[in-house]
Amino acid sequence: MDRTISDQRLDAILARRDELRALLLAAEPARFAALAKELAELEPVAERIEAYRKARGELAEAEAILSDPASDPELRALAREERASLQARVDALGRELRRALLPKDAFDEKSAILEVRAGTGGEEAALFAADLLAMYRRYCELQGWRFELLDLSETDLGGIKEAIARVEGRGAFAKLKFEAGVHRVQRVPVTESGGRIHTSAATVAVLPEAEEVDLALDERDLEIDVFRASGAGGQHVNRTESAVRITHKPTGISVVVRDERSQHRNKARALALLRSRLLARERAEQHAQRAADRRHQVGTGDRSERIRTYNFPQNRVTDHRIELTLYELDRVLSGEKLGVIVDALVTADEAARLAAQEEGAGS
Repeated sequence: MDRTISDQRLDAILARRDELRALLLAAEPARFAALAKELAELEPVAERIEAYRKARGELAEAEAILSDPASDPELRALAREERASLQARVDALGRELRRALLPKDAFDEKSAILEVRAGTGGEEAALFAADLLAMYRRYCELQGWRFELLDLSETDLGGIKEAIARVEGRGAFAKLKFEAGVHRVQRVPVTESGGRIHTSAATVAVLPEAEEVDLALDERDLEIDVFRASGAGGQHVNRTESAVRITHKPTGISVVVRDERSQHRNKARALALLRSRLLARERAEQHAQRAADRRHQVGTGDRSERIRTYNFPQNRVTDHRIELTLYELDRVLSGEKLGVIVDALVTADEAARLAAQEEGAGS
């Protein structure tokens, strides 16, 4: 048996799968959705367990034939030929099963709140933040996710001081959470006449979108203000007082949404954003998870705290966490090649968690 997979654990999963199937047959409407969701999550794991055990049983049969001196010579020859392929299949299915058994972030399937802010570097940092926002918008479109801008604070030159967007799509948080941190850019600024390369930075935070079932808000804890929205160059100006600011008095956390002309829609979006900020704070306090703690994600915005560098003179993008370099900066910033980096980060995280799981099983 694979030393990293406990048969007792596998038996418990299969027993729970069978129990859920039985419960669903007589489930009341109030419980049906929750039971069906749990079963849908468990079924793929159960299928991998059954495939793994079947392959392991076939390998055991081949080994038994080879170890029995009285077995038929033709059967022994056939078993000898099949043993290597059966072992390879058991190993492959074992790896798939260990991956399926990895603990999952309960919020990985959620939509996400994406926040982009200019860091050190003045106007050039703001222009780079605008480039990042455009990159994420295009990447989300390519994923089939809905990208909805909640708030935008621009500079006179078209840069971004701060932008907050909602990304709606299953699994958006699972991928985008690896974008959290400081992004560094090296290029000749459009505002630089001397042609010197400057280094600037922008920060990105990614929060799982919280729903009412995740975190309830007490109206008595909220201070709600409405005001007239305005933006640089006359953009996003509303004729009515539709922008909404909500402050959570116990924590002092404040959010602003001003993208819609409807005050009611802006209030609903602001409440959703506030829940996400509060949930991130709660998760950080309980689990100290880097993807949930916004302040930990973005650091101070200093150039030295970078997770990724975008070097324009070399047409290079380097993610420093996994030492991955692509010489396709233009295609990364267009969103087309960002998925290559994101997928590599997801794979690296999975490998690290598998290694930790195996180390724990072996100790």
